[in-house]
Parts: sequence; C-alpha cells; structure tokens
Amino acid sequence: MVLLLGVFFLLFTSLEVNAQDVPLQGENYFEQFKQLPDSDSRIDFFFDTSNRYNQNSAYDWLDAVNVYLNSSQKTSDSTSVSDYQLIQSKIYYDLGDYDKSLAIVKELFDDMEEYPMEKKAHILNIMDDDYSKLELYDKQIEIRRFKREFGLTDNVSFYDIYSSLGQHRKAMEDYMTEEKKNLEDGDFYAQAVYNNNIGNYLRLDKSTPTALGYFKKAKALIDVYFSDIINTKTENQINEGNHLKGVIVGNIGKCYVQLKEYQKAIPYLEESIELINKYNTGKVSTELVENTLEIAECYLQLNNFEKATDYLSNDLAPKKIRNVIKRNRLYASYYDRTGDYKSANEYLKQNNRIRDSLDDNDTNIKSQQLESVLKQDLENSRKMVEAQKADLEKSRNEIIEKDEKISLVFISLIFTLLGFSGLVYAYLKSIKNQRLIAEQKHFIENSLIEKDSLLKEIHHRVKNNLQMVSSLLSLQTKNTKSKAAIEALEEGKSRVKAMALIHQKLYQNEDLSVIEMQGYIESLINSVQSVYKKGGHNINITIDAEGVELDIDRAIPFGLMLNELVSNSFKYAFPNDEENGKIYIHVRKTQGQEGFFEYTDNGVGLPEDSEERANSSMGIRLMNRLANQLQTTLNTDRTAKGVRFWFHFK
Repeated sequence: MVLLLGVFFLLFTSLEVNAQDVPLQGENYFEQFKQLPDSDSRIDFFFDTSNRYNQNSAYDWLDAVNVYLNSSQKTSDSTSVSDYQLIQSKIYYDLGDYDKSLAIVKELFDDMEEYPMEKKAHILNIMDDDYSKLELYDKQIEIRRFKREFGLTDNVSFYDIYSSLGQHRKAMEDYMTEEKKNLEDGDFYAQAVYNNNIGNYLRLDKSTPTALGYFKKAKALIDVYFSDIINTKTENQINEGNHLKGVIVGNIGKCYVQLKEYQKAIPYLEESIELINKYNTGKVSTELVENTLEIAECYLQLNNFEKATDYLSNDLAPKKIRNVIKRNRLYASYYDRTGDYKSANEYLKQNNRIRDSLDDNDTNIKSQQLESVLKQDLENSRKMVEAQKADLEKSRNEIIEKDEKISLVFISLIFTLLGFSGLVYAYLKSIKNQRLIAEQKHFIENSLIEKDSLLKEIHHRVKNNLQMVSSLLSLQTKNTKSKAAIEALEEGKSRVKAMALIHQKLYQNEDLSVIEMQGYIESLINSVQSVYKKGGHNINITIDAEGVELDIDRAIPFGLMLNELVSNSFKYAFPNDEENGKIYIHVRKTQGQEGFFEYTDNGVGLPEDSEERANSSMGIRLMNRLANQLQTTLNTDRTAKGVRFWFHFK
C-alpha cells in the first residue's frame, strides 16, 4: 500500500511539473484585452500578462491600441490617453524600436506628478530599459534617482551599468553586496535569477569554468521551482519561469562555446531557442539572437555548413553592433570555407564599414561614462554615510532628551520625597546612576559597532576606488602603443592592486587594526602572477609568515616592497621559464617588537653593474624609500644561485 501511494505521489508530481511546462495556448489574450470595459482595466491586464503575444502579434496589439488612443483623444479623456500611450510605448519596446518607445514615454514623464504610483513605476521602468538599450547611461542614472525619490527603490544600483561599460567584475561584486542580503531560502525563482546573473558577469569576464558552475546551479534551482507543487503558480509565473530557464540553458551553451566544446553546446542552445521562442513570443530578444549566432558558429566549426546556414538565414534582425559584426563574420567564414571568396570578402568589407562608421572616440566616451558613473556611485555612498551619521546623531539626541526627561522626573521625585530618610534617598539615587551607566554603556557599545561598520565600509570603498584606478590604467594601456609606457602603466597597476589588497584584507577582518601577513602575501602573489603570467606559474613559491601581523602603516610599504621584489623575479630572474625556479619569503618575529624579513630566489641574480644602476632604477629607489618608512635598511646579498634581500624592522 505504501509503495502504491509513493508511486501515485511521484506520478502526480510529474504531471504537475509537465503541466507547468506547457502554456495555455487556448487563452487568447488579445481578445480578452479588447473585451475589457475601459483603459484602467486594460493597462493592468497588459502589464500583468507576460506572454500576451501568444496568438496575435505585437503589431495587432499596436493597431488596436491606436484605435483606442484616437477615440480617447477625441473625447479628451486625458487619463485614457496616458494609459494607451504607456501601452503603446511598451509595445514599441517589445518590437525593439527603443527610440520610438522613449519618445512616447518622455511625454508622459513630463506630467508624471499627477499619475498614481503604479503608473509612475511603469513609466520609469520603460525609460530605464530604453536608456539601457540606447547606452545612454547618464540618463539612466537620472531615472534611477527618480525611482528612489518616489520610493520605488531604497537604493540606486549601478552594477548593470558597470557591466555594460565592461567592468564585469565590479558589477558582480556590487550586485552580490546589494542583492544577496535580500534572498530568501524558499524563493527558488529569485535564487535562480541571482545565480544566473552572477554567472553572466563571470562569463563576460572570461571566467568561463566558474560561470558554468553558477549557471548549472541556477538551472537546478529553476527545476526545483517548477517541482514545488505546494505553492501554486499563475500562468504568468509559469511563462516567466520557463523563459528564465531558456536564458539559463542558453548561457550554459555559450559557456561551452567559449570552451570550444561545440558538441556539448548545441543541445543547450537548441533547447534555449525553443524555450525563448515559446515563452517570449512576439518580443525582440537579445538572448535569442545571440544563441542563434552561437549555434551557427558551433555547426560552422563542426563543418556542418547546411545547419550553420539554416540558423544564419533565420530572421534574426540583430540590434546590437557586436551581433551584426558577428553575423557578418560567420557568413564570411562560411563563404571562405566553401570557396566563395568574393562573398566572404563582401561580408568582411561590411564589417570594416561598420567599424569605420563607429565613433573613433568610442573608447574615450566609455571612459568618460565610467568616470561619471563612478562619481555618482561615490556621491551616493557619501550620501548613505551622511544619512547613517544623521541617524546616529538623531538617536544620540533622542537618548539625551530621554535622559533629560528622566532627570527631570527624578528631580521632581527628589523634591517630593525630601521628607523620607537619607537611606531611601541614597538608594533611589543609586538606582538612577546605575540605570544611566547601563544606558550610556549600551550607547557606547552601539557607537563602537557603528564605528566598525563605517570603517569597514570606508576600507571597502577605498578598495573599490583603487580597483577602479586599476581599471582606468588598463583602459589607458589599451590606448597606448609605447611599450615603455605600457610597462610603466602595468607596474603602476600592480602597485595599486597591492594597496587595494591591504584595504580588502582590513574590511574582511574582524580586527581592523592589523593584517595577517600569511594570507595577505598569498593573495599578493596571486595578484602579481595574474599580471606576469609568463613564467609565473612554473615558479615554486614558499611563504613562511604564519602568526605575523602588521598594522596598516607597516603593511602598505611592506606590501609595495614585496610587490616590487616578486615582479622583478618574474620579469628578470627566470628568463628561460625554468620549472626549477624557487622563491622563498620569510617573515617572523625575533625579540620583543623586532621583526625579520628575508626574500630569496634562485634566478640569474643581479647584473654586474647593479650598484651603478641603483640610482637610475625606479624600483630600487622605491624599495629604499619604503625601507626608510619602515625605519630600516634594505640589504642585498649575492648568492651562488640567485639573490637575497633582507632587513630587520620594528
């Protein structure tokens, strides 16, 4: 009997899940929309129905809305006119005509004060999406300010804008900071969205294996979401869940394409295209265009030209320049492989014309936009800190006022009870003092907690700002042709990373006064290896700094000096990339407050004229100045194999 019940439960669950995979194609949303009595009910129905174009195209909806709009304009019904204009703007957005959509919604924005909050939210969301598609990020920031002012959001987030400007790693860090705290354990849909977004930032940052792990976790979560039969789902929730699943599966396929595992990628991309076509009917989809181009590339790489051209000949209509360029590149590759060199050359010429037509200052514009976003981010952070300070000051004043009221009450009681004995008076005063002490102690403890939080926030912002400086140096490197300038910028970027790592370790520590050197040195070595990859991964590095802690005044010059030493070893000590290369880093306490530092490598050693070149070498002069900051002298010994640097410090 128990076995039969179990089989029945599994069968019921399976039927429930399968039922959720199939949209109700019999529902004709267009006809339902037309049968509604007024614009108020129609606008709610339109925005609440995600798969509204399942049986009628967006152009059919647009024709009907235009009829209602003309009728409302003739009767001078301003509320209905604004409702239908808002629907009209959204339809143009779904069709990919973002300029037309923005032009309509901007007229509504000018009179937004008189609209209810739900309509304001629709207007601002459409403008936010339009500016994002048109890459007008300064305008997008202004719209998000309005969202905060109207109470539609608690904070202005910039992570998607950072990603659009190429700062995918910073976008991921800010997104995790802002969104992870809002996740609930039982909200599998939101968790799937979160893991998919994290994976997408990593994929765009070329961290493909790590991104693949997040996408697979997101797919498992969306499957759990559908298998949850306890919480019933509306048809819109089922459509949105299946569309999200299509996006996630497509991202998995894109990862396999990046890893050049084309056979693995094809099933995921085919499933993604099927799901997006099924549950995002009638809307322009960037994911659909990208996945179609990716699967065409897979078949092209596998020499299945018939399949490749089937996908390339689809009505893609790519909006983004990078997708147009990729489509032309795939066509050029196809014709080149099939021997039609004239057609291949024509598509290559098209790409050259596209690149020539792009603004030569595109990189500078992106840099300026990035700088503008960074300034806005810092301004918002400053306002948040000021708001926290104001709240803290307000709380302190309230406590003071409360203490003053308590004091007045006690004074009145004292005058009232003067006739009582001195013992009772002393007892009451003792109780008062103990209470005041406890309150002050509680206030001081809370103030210390707030102080630690603010310090951690400051270190976190400083780390982010230094990383932004590093990113700006990277952008400058791409625009610089001088090899000497590129090397100088790379060295500067490495030094900035060394300082950023100090602040990262500080805000990650419970104790904000010291840094544990073993972990810091390991992180610093990994950072330097990422810059000097050639030879860096073949060197055996031994770090002996367990139990040693330094404050920030010593850790920064120490880290910069170690950055110079490791960088020099990677650049000069092992020119032939020997696998027997060794670096030994040793830090320990000797007696009392004294410390000892030693750095050795078994490379080619210092050149014969190193002493004469010391005055002209920026690295050696920098290390000597850093040693002066540590109130010590950097000693150098030539060894049989390599070189040794050492010093004592306080």
